[in-house]
Amino acid sequence: MSIESPGAGASRVATTIDYEKEGKQVSFLGVPISTDDSAYGTITVPITVIRNGSGPTVYLSGGVHGDEFEGPVALMKLARELETGEVQGRIIITPCLNLPAVLAGKRCSPIDGLNLNRVFPGDPAGSATHVIAHYVTTALLPLCDVQVDLHSGGNTLTFIPYVQMIRSRDEDLQRRTLEAIMKFGAPVALLTTELDPAGNLETMCDELGVMTIQSELGGGGTVSRTNVGYAYTGARNLLKHFGLIEGEIERPEDEGRPPTRLMTFSDRSCYVMAPDDGLFEPFFELGDSCEEGDAVGQVHYPHHIEKLPWKVHATRSGTLLSKRPPGIVRRGDNVAIIAQDMEAA
Repeated sequence: MSIESPGAGASRVATTIDYEKEGKQVSFLGVPISTDDSAYGTITVPITVIRNGSGPTVYLSGGVHGDEFEGPVALMKLARELETGEVQGRIIITPCLNLPAVLAGKRCSPIDGLNLNRVFPGDPAGSATHVIAHYVTTALLPLCDVQVDLHSGGNTLTFIPYVQMIRSRDEDLQRRTLEAIMKFGAPVALLTTELDPAGNLETMCDELGVMTIQSELGGGGTVSRTNVGYAYTGARNLLKHFGLIEGEIERPEDEGRPPTRLMTFSDRSCYVMAPDDGLFEPFFELGDSCEEGDAVGQVHYPHHIEKLPWKVHATRSGTLLSKRPPGIVRRGDNVAIIAQDMEAA
């Protein structure tokens, strides 16, 4: 096993993958750990690389958060199915990038308690999550033309399935990314500003000039056939769009669904927060419309049943894109996200 990888620098990650080799390689990224259970242990993050001839490099990732299952399921299927002869260019797939979190079904890694999507660019001398982020930043992203990161709502959120892009400082890159997300095939395509950019993979991509596309497909700690289908079809549609595999783009209209709806949200007023601890009763369902000031739910007090619930009001007008499935809330928890159609915005 060699630790040498293009641009890896001081990375502690070991792998047998040769990113310049033609053909299909299935292996892992070996991340060293030392725990009470394994003094000289290794996290074996699965990776598949397919290269054939000339063409762009697209990097598909899932499992950045371990309680978001649609991306890992879809990308494992895709990694098994794709063969060298049908690819023109290079495809890199890590279905379960934060493998310890995926195996634990938790947002953050049980190894060091860190959120992988808050530690980029990472640190080769840091804990396991930092080491994974550093390898992605220094070894994988410099190879890439496009990075696609498949997320869903995890245990604490559920979404109308959407694909999104963040606004870029590069107008040409933003135009090309917008064209791409409209080919994904999700019910909603979202153009947004990253509201918590520190340490994000998407922010890292933007800084490096790599096109970045992200999804939020379902959630609530569950997996559905529909949302795995959006992830799988969306990934294949993007590979077709960028010319890595052949075939017609599968459009929502082809299945009798409405065309992709282009939406946006731009600031924190689109996030509705719980005003107090208690039990949250929603007054809405995903896709409902609301006006600023409308009551979208209320918080009840189990210890004080005589106390009137605290009503929660919409902070923007628009469409309810997301809700919180768990009934228990604490002050500051996000209970809804409100998006606007691009025409209205």
